[in-house]
Amino acid sequence: MQSTDLTWVIGGPQGSGVETAANIFSNACAALGLKIFGKREFYSNIKGEHSYFAVRVSDRQVHSNVSGITVLAAFDAETLFRHADDVYRDGAIICDSDLVQTKVDEVPTLDPPFKSRLIRFLSSKKKEPSVQGMLDSCKERGVQLYPVSFKGILSSLADEMQNPRLKTMIRMLNVISVSISFGLLGLPPSTLLKSIQSVFSSKPQIGEINKQAANYAYNFVTAKFAKFKYSLEPIAKEPDTILIQGHQATGLAKIACGCRFQSYYPITPASDESLFLESNEVFEVENNRPGSILVVQTEDEISAIGMVIGASLTGTRSATSTSGPGFSLMAESLGWAGINEVPIVITLYQRSGPSTGLPTRHGQDDLLFAIHAGHGDFPRIVYASGDIEESFYDTAKCFNYSEIFQLPVIHMTDKFLASTIMTCKRFDPSLIRIDRGKLLEKIEEQGYKRFALTEDGISPRSKLGLENGIFWNTGDESDEEGHISEDPINRVQMMDKRASKIDLALKTIPREDQVVNFGLSKVCVVSWGSTKGPILDALDMLKRDGFDVGFIQIKLLHPFPAEHVKSMLKDTKTIIDIEANQSAQLGSLLDRYLDRKVDYYVLKYTGRPMTVTEIYNSVKKVLENKAEKRQVLTFGA
Repeated sequence: MQSTDLTWVIGGPQGSGVETAANIFSNACAALGLKIFGKREFYSNIKGEHSYFAVRVSDRQVHSNVSGITVLAAFDAETLFRHADDVYRDGAIICDSDLVQTKVDEVPTLDPPFKSRLIRFLSSKKKEPSVQGMLDSCKERGVQLYPVSFKGILSSLADEMQNPRLKTMIRMLNVISVSISFGLLGLPPSTLLKSIQSVFSSKPQIGEINKQAANYAYNFVTAKFAKFKYSLEPIAKEPDTILIQGHQATGLAKIACGCRFQSYYPITPASDESLFLESNEVFEVENNRPGSILVVQTEDEISAIGMVIGASLTGTRSATSTSGPGFSLMAESLGWAGINEVPIVITLYQRSGPSTGLPTRHGQDDLLFAIHAGHGDFPRIVYASGDIEESFYDTAKCFNYSEIFQLPVIHMTDKFLASTIMTCKRFDPSLIRIDRGKLLEKIEEQGYKRFALTEDGISPRSKLGLENGIFWNTGDESDEEGHISEDPINRVQMMDKRASKIDLALKTIPREDQVVNFGLSKVCVVSWGSTKGPILDALDMLKRDGFDVGFIQIKLLHPFPAEHVKSMLKDTKTIIDIEANQSAQLGSLLDRYLDRKVDYYVLKYTGRPMTVTEIYNSVKKVLENKAEKRQVLTFGA
């Protein structure tokens, strides 16, 4: 039978090529017209700990992962121990037959809590604590097993190619896993080989060896096994469709909207964006005119935000990219930018905290921190994107907001969006509008006042080196020219001037950019950020079940669009707050600004992103009056 929606998961030790394998599989499926949504999970070490990549493949657009696996490709024992029980009853496991005698106690990277749960699980099934016991348990559920000696394939290939070195090249086990998967799913080998060539384009010799191994494994498995009951077939590829990773979308947007300086200190998951920009520092702009962006790795995050402020004072569109611990170090200088009305953009890739928390895991933990970071009162905009496509266009909007209102903008994204890959419409740079606000290119007369008290609270902005545009900056309160002033009347005027930008932003930013309405109902989900995708997919499932559930996505989180949200929810009887943190941070804003309490919370703070399955089940419980007020989700290895 043909399946139009399945999930393929590959796992192995960190550093063994799991991400490369997933890229080969995803690129090949996308080339066949299929839609992709994939996410990577990995531990915070360089090599050895468990890593896996889940790729959902469909003939229709999908925005999330599911709580289950159709095909599991495992080339180590830990992947089987951690994921085999998540394989559907009619799913399949591709595994290295040389691993079947491996005992639970023989896998040193299994942490004690998981090991205890695993042994109890196998004991409850009356199975021995080994890979064989795990596989036997799956087989009893109806899972199809495809044991293959991966080293045997390498050995046979080495003999055929008369190249003994191939027997020891275990780095190719990842490609062999992909090739076996392709053969069982009935996909054409030619597309697989093209994908391998593309992924290894910078290393053609290595690419050629991997192609040979893939071709041999494909022929081996198709000769040995009947095709798996599920299959994937090529479909007509939609024009202008791309396969892209989240951090790449934000980086491309910075180039497209005129950002020409970015500083950063390496931190997961934000570094990927800066590394992407570094690898694309020189590019072509319109009319084949060369352009470039300067990317600087600094000694710490304090220096990173300092450099961004300095670059912005020259009139350059500037940004920095960081995560929670790095943003903590930026808080003091954030206030300096606030009091001096310096337009900067901070791309905040959230992860699980506090402290270093779960360094490589997902979370929406920093919402209230972003809103309140820094001492004293000063305006800032906090804006959140919900998916990869949004993050491209939102990035440009954040730069506009920063320069129009002359304040810091904190663009909220997270690890889930950063590491997700998906197929989507090719981005259209022509839809990006660049508005630099009151940035002066020329000043005719002397007597320029950088912080002039104006009717709208926005002062004409000079830049360093502009004739007649001399101005002063200080971390202290200042007068209209920028000189230090402790005069009480001046203090009130300057504080009120800066604060007035908040009201101006609420009036100026289009309502459709503040809150996105996906339909209203008596029961309505309210959320923000990367929960958008699984929520949309879950509501589609509920609609097919006959349930009517609304959803509004709040993008402008500070200043909070209270009146607009109130008007949208005026007829809603039940509000469900869905977000990925422990304290329901958006829920606290809803309670504060809506003068009503959230009815139900659906929260996840394991460090793993929400799946469509989890949200579907949680919202359905609410609809059937079976839900606790607070539901905590836990799926994910």
